[in-house]
Formats: sequence, C-alpha cells, structure tokens
Amino acid sequence: MTLPYLTPDIAPIDGELRSAPEDFEVEEIPAYAPSGHGEHVFALIEKRMLTTRDAVRALCDALDIDARAAGWAGLKDRNALTRQWISLAGTTPEAVARAEVEGIRVLEAAAHTQKLRTGHLRANRFTLRLREVETARMDDLRQVLSEIEARGLPNFYGEQRFGREGDNAERALRWVRGESRAPRAGFQRKLQMSALQSELFNRCVAERVRTSTLGQVFSGDVLKKHESGGVFVSEAPEADQPRADAWEVSPTGPIFGVKMRWPTGQARVREEALLDGAALTPAHFTKWKRVAPGTRRFVRVPVGKIGLSVSDNTVTLDFTLPAGSYATILVREILKRDAPAVKSG
Repeated sequence: MTLPYLTPDIAPIDGELRSAPEDFEVEEIPAYAPSGHGEHVFALIEKRMLTTRDAVRALCDALDIDARAAGWAGLKDRNALTRQWISLAGTTPEAVARAEVEGIRVLEAAAHTQKLRTGHLRANRFTLRLREVETARMDDLRQVLSEIEARGLPNFYGEQRFGREGDNAERALRWVRGESRAPRAGFQRKLQMSALQSELFNRCVAERVRTSTLGQVFSGDVLKKHESGGVFVSEAPEADQPRADAWEVSPTGPIFGVKMRWPTGQARVREEALLDGAALTPAHFTKWKRVAPGTRRFVRVPVGKIGLSVSDNTVTLDFTLPAGSYATILVREILKRDAPAVKSG
C-alpha cells in the first residue's frame, strides 16, 4: 500500500541519503549496563559495511569462540556506521578488547551474567546526512521537522519488513486463508506472518494519518504508557486525551494474534474492519498462535527535538527513536518518497 504523509501540503524536498556509510550513523542506547561480573562478555562495537550477524561471526572467528552463543539487542544495517552492544560467551573482556577485525572496532567490553537478548534496548540515536538539498527549501524542511516534533512520527513499519520483493505479506495472506501451503521452514513462516501483521498495522496507522487523528484518543482505544509499557482501555477519552497530549500515553494499533488485547466499542469495530478488508477473521490467527501470538504497537512515537545543521547543500539531522521504529520513515516525510529502510532495531 502507499502510505500517506503527515505533512502532505509540503512539497517533496529533494536530497540524497547514504552516499557513504558515514551518512547514516546509529548508536544504541542500551536498556541496562553490564554488571561487571558473569560468564558473558558485553561488548560495544563500532562496525562499518557489515551486518550485525556478519560482524558477530567475524569477531567470534577471531576469538575462536562459538558464534551460536552470541547475542544482540537489535540488527543493524550493513551500509551504515553503527555502534551497538553484543554479547559473547567463552572469552574474556580483555580478549575481546584486543580483538582485531577489519570493519570492527571494540569500544568497550565488560562481563555480565546473562546473554544479551533481542529487544533489550531502550532506543537508538541517529545522525543522518542528506546531501544535495536545495538551500531554498530550508524553511520547508524546518516546518516538516516541527510537525514531527509536535505530533510524533507515524510508527509505520518500513519497507524492509516486507521482504526483498515486497510480497511477504501477500504470501502469508494466501496460506493463512488456506489458499496455499505455508512454508516448511519456521523462519520463513514467521517472516511472512510478521509482514502480514505489519501490513495490517500500517493500514491502521495510515487511516489515523489521513484523518489527522494520530494522537487522538477514542473511546475504547487500547492506550499504552510510554514510560512503563502498561496498556489499558480508554473508558474516558476526555480524561486520557491530556495524558496523550503530554506524551504520557499514546493510542496503539493491532498486531493481530490470539494474545492481542482487543479494544472495545467502535474502536474494536474499526480493527475488525481491517481484518474483514483482507478476508480474515480473528479465527484465522488461532492456528498460527505460535508463529504470531499478537500484541499492541504504538501508532506514533515521540522524537523530541530534532537537531538540524546545514553546511552548503548537506543537512545533518540528529534524533532519537524508540527501539523498533524506523528512521527512514522520518526521512520519507522529508523526501516524500521511500528511502532504503533502516529500523531502530
């Protein structure tokens, strides 16, 4: 589907992203610091032109340890300069700090009691450089950023969620409806099902963007607390709206599955209509509860103050996103076209 824009009245601002890996810098903000003792080693690495998996494998090879025992909080893009935490087993902080691998620098290393798991991440800090930007459009650029700061960033899933050919959601839809056979490999089933869930979620967010209700609280909405992650159903929107305006809570959208918490009233009717539009019902997800248990996801995320600096025709943006959100959705809002997708993984 074609996703709508938060600022449709501002014309596209031309620019080029990622002429070099250094044009896309990402730094993880971890959920917690290593304890300083334990059998695992937490390492903060800086990598260039390597995927997270490739970087971990190369580092494990250099240390002669088992890569299967390694962990990370999120996957980071290859074509970028990224700083992220990983965990390794069967080695020491001193050995990790001394390791030399092309494209990798070990910035810190400390012991910890447990393996680093996916999602053990608070946020990601981005520094992006857009090149060949018209200086005459800087006021328009500032207006786009101001709207995002005030209203939040639509929490769309980026293009990479849907596979190289962009057809993973359609493939899942066919086998969930019983029109084809599901992939044998569990990894492929999960990948395609996630794409289907993401497509339906994006449709929910798209409707809120089109109707300028991204941060509006409706009766029956499932709201989520930004600080603690707790969820609850809004029974008094007039009381909950000021909390949303203050960024204490935000509405959520559906990641369909048997464990997903449903909204009530008309809010539930709207989400059931999303399924109906795909010729699906909640029962279709019952069979696949292990692949897609379901959850809720913020329809918007706070970005805070976006740093902006300009040098000749190059614009540098500095901002922070919660884990799981896509930096290129922000860039997309400026360019009014899709950029190569990178998640705040």
